Amino acid sequence: MMNSFFLSLLVGLLFSKDYVKPTEIDGKKKWKGEGTTPNLESIVIGRCYEYIRIVNPSVGEKNCTKIWEAFKKAFMNKDPCNILPSDYELFINLSLHTIPPNKSLFWENNHLLVTSYSDRTRRYMPLCDTLIGSFGDFLNWCGQANDTGFNYDSCPTTEECENNAVETFWKIASITYAKQSSGAIYVMLNGSAIGGAYPVKGFFADYEVPNFQKDRISQIEIWVMDDIGGPDLDSCGRGSVQILEERLKTMGYDITCIDNYKSVLLLKCLDYLNHPDCSIVSSAPSTQKGLVSSDRDGSWSRLIYTIFVVFVFEICFNLQN
Repeated sequence: MMNSFFLSLLVGLLFSKDYVKPTEIDGKKKWKGEGTTPNLESIVIGRCYEYIRIVNPSVGEKNCTKIWEAFKKAFMNKDPCNILPSDYELFINLSLHTIPPNKSLFWENNHLLVTSYSDRTRRYMPLCDTLIGSFGDFLNWCGQANDTGFNYDSCPTTEECENNAVETFWKIASITYAKQSSGAIYVMLNGSAIGGAYPVKGFFADYEVPNFQKDRISQIEIWVMDDIGGPDLDSCGRGSVQILEERLKTMGYDITCIDNYKSVLLLKCLDYLNHPDCSIVSSAPSTQKGLVSSDRDGSWSRLIYTIFVVFVFEICFNLQN
């Protein structure tokens, strides 16, 4: 009896390592991830109209309601751990648009910095600034088998199952984005990221790099940005960045790599003007003050000259009278 108990316990432990089984509450599976974002429909349809009317009107007319229905159909009333890229095919086709040459910006571990720097397509157009990406950026969603509603309580994480609705969405979105990119393309990596600036297992490595179209890309420029005050764990020519450089060169691409690209660094330093890492920026105000001071001196001189001319004019006028 005791032996059979320990045998059952051992079998249970072995299987628990291979599959993370969700708990059940009131007959519903309880996953580890956050549930569907409240008001998801209103948010994404609003984003769609904002995109085609304000952010990027050049995409032309899009039926945002139909795009939403195609998006929803991809995962509703399905096993949340068995969503395939093909399920999003109609959504992709309805929301697809051209990405201008020299505008593609890929990234790893730099989401907020990328969105700030791209400035909603004004500088660059990363995936999150396309119509496809805008549907999922910072949102969460999932359905459940034999149920036409959303699961607002919880959704599966990648740890629990890789083929969940969100993970699969970003896979097909990344593949599509990479195939659409052309001209000079840019890659922003985080040189302070633990585990390496270029994760050898990640969306960029697994779904974007393999789908670059060699005949459409003229060059690839990599920016390795360290966190302000953070460690310099990776940089051009060493660590995981070197792995990426060698991979791209082997694929036949013309590669340039820049550590702490100045234009992006200036943006990062807006919140850290007095930090030693931002000395390149902190020297700017003194120069500006000099210019302002010089301008003030010039204005003061012009004022004195004007007063002098008026004074002389009044003397001459009085003498004539």
